[in-house]
Amino acid sequence: MATKHFLTLMDLSAEELKQIIERAIELKTLRNQGITTDLFRGKVLGMIFEKSSTRTRVSFEAGMAQMGGSALFLSPRDTQLGRGEPIEDSARVISRMVDIVMIRTFGHQNVERFAAHSRVPVINALSDSYHPCQLLADIQTFVEHRGSPAGKVVAWVGDGNNMCHSYINAARLCDFELRISCPQGYAPDADIVAAAGDRVKVVHNPVEAVRDADWVSTDVWASMGQETEQQARREAFDRYQVNHELMSHANEDAIFMHCLPAHRGEEVSAELLEDERISKVWDEAENRLHAQKALMEFLQEHSQ
Repeated sequence: MATKHFLTLMDLSAEELKQIIERAIELKTLRNQGITTDLFRGKVLGMIFEKSSTRTRVSFEAGMAQMGGSALFLSPRDTQLGRGEPIEDSARVISRMVDIVMIRTFGHQNVERFAAHSRVPVINALSDSYHPCQLLADIQTFVEHRGSPAGKVVAWVGDGNNMCHSYINAARLCDFELRISCPQGYAPDADIVAAAGDRVKVVHNPVEAVRDADWVSTDVWASMGQETEQQARREAFDRYQVNHELMSHANEDAIFMHCLPAHRGEEVSAELLEDERISKVWDEAENRLHAQKALMEFLQEHSQ
């Protein structure tokens, strides 16, 4: 059996994605009931971080521990990855010593190169192009609160970034309509949009995107590595804040999500972020833990 990787959502079929979400909800229920599992006993996750993180590290490390396994934190400061060793060589060596690898990096090609030379499953825990693990958590959150996203309207307000690209892939797999609202010059990759066909529409007016939506999401205006652009982006995105006024154009029971960390008063108002009737960001953050456990279990089962 070939090694199964998770570099984008499109590495899964629609049915496989559904199975992972269902298993994530089951694992969450078991944990809430105090029922433990040792499915990862003796297994080791190698965690390669070129970009720092809170939720990614805690969720993967805790997930392995809760299922009886262990995790190794690897940063460029501590390994040969930061001293010029080719990615291909690191992949060949590390994958002989651990059972699964997750990578949080800049260029998406780094994840692809590592996976091409790895003996074990590789998970994209974030690249400049995609953030598929976050979408697993987001989909799980919507399913828990509103049921299947199929046929629903989802609005993305803000930068056409890696999160936006993964929302586009989610629209393809989950069969929902995605409306993306972003300023001129900040649209998502045209090829990724085109691959989704008529499920995805890019507009510039956020009200047009959010009108009658069931699910609204956003992200920071300047991502990691774009700090020098922060002021220019703040000006460009000035009218793209998600707040109660914007959410008033969505369906009455629409929910709001944000992958966090959030800049209150910029891309989202503090009042909306803390409104638990609409904002599901804390469930969304927790679900990284459960969705990634289900993902790792799935990859192990399909790479034996």
